[in-house]
Amino acid sequence: MDEELHERVRDIIKTIPSGRVSTYGDIAAAAGASTPRLVGRILSEDGHDLPWHRVLRASGIPAPHLVHRQLELLRAEGVLADGQRIDLRRYRWEGP
Repeated sequence: MDEELHERVRDIIKTIPSGRVSTYGDIAAAAGASTPRLVGRILSEDGHDLPWHRVLRASGIPAPHLVHRQLELLRAEGVLADGQRIDLRRYRWEGP
């Protein structure tokens, strides 16, 4: 992966506003990444300073290993889950 793509993904994630969410696929499409998995990889390797909790799977469900912490952080921003699913029609950020 090139550094330019890496930075585009990071920049997009930084702009997701509090109280809104996006999906790995939305970010990949906006950044011109070939797959949403690249977004996940960037977040796992270099996302500690980003609002990573605002990025979800296309189903609106957080990754299993993050679910409790992610839903807690989202709830603090006013994003409420139905069980473990976030209603993307209600909270999805339409992006850059």
